[in-house]
Amino acid sequence: MGNAMGRGSRRSKRTAKVMKINGETFKIRTPTTAFQVTTHHPNHLLYDSQSINQLGLRAKPLDPHHQLKPKTLYFLLHLPPLPGSHRPLSRVRSDLCSSASDRLECLMLSRRSLSDLQSFRLDPDGMSTASRPTGPVQIKLRVPREEFERLMKESKSKVEAAERIVDLWKTGGMCSGQAREKRVSFVKR
Repeated sequence: MGNAMGRGSRRSKRTAKVMKINGETFKIRTPTTAFQVTTHHPNHLLYDSQSINQLGLRAKPLDPHHQLKPKTLYFLLHLPPLPGSHRPLSRVRSDLCSSASDRLECLMLSRRSLSDLQSFRLDPDGMSTASRPTGPVQIKLRVPREEFERLMKESKSKVEAAERIVDLWKTGGMCSGQAREKRVSFVKR
C-alpha cells in the first residue's frame, strides 16, 4: 500500500497544469515544450500564470521552445489580435542618404501623403494648384507712387485697381522688390 502512494506523489511532481479560459484544466507530463501544447489548440497561446497575474494583458506568451516546469500553472488563451499590430514595421536602410540631415529629409519625403502629391498637378494656365491659395491672401508689393497713382486713376474701383496690380506682378512688370505672400484670416470684433 505504501508503494501506491509513492507513485502518485511522483506523478504530481512531473506534471504541469494548463487551464483554459473557460476553467477547464488538464495536466501535461513535463519534459515538454509550449509548442507541443499549442499544436493541439490552434490559435491559442500559452502564458505563465505568474506573468498573467502581474502584467495582465501586457503579458507576453511563452516562446514555442520554452520548456514547461513541473508543478506550475499555465494558461492557454485565445486572444484577438490588437488593432494595428498585424502590420510589421518596415525599415529600409539606404546608402544614398549618408548624413543625418539627408536621412531626416528622406524620412519627411517618405511620409508625404498621396494627397500632398496630387496637389502639385498643373492647371490649364500652367500654374500648379499648390501655388494657388484657396483662402484669402495678402500680398505685399513695392510699387512706385507714380505708378500706383496712375493705376488708381485709370481704374473705376479699388477692386479693379487691385486686379491690375496683381496682373502686373504676375507678368513681371513690377519694377522693384520681391513679392511675399502671406495667408490672412479675418477676425470679427
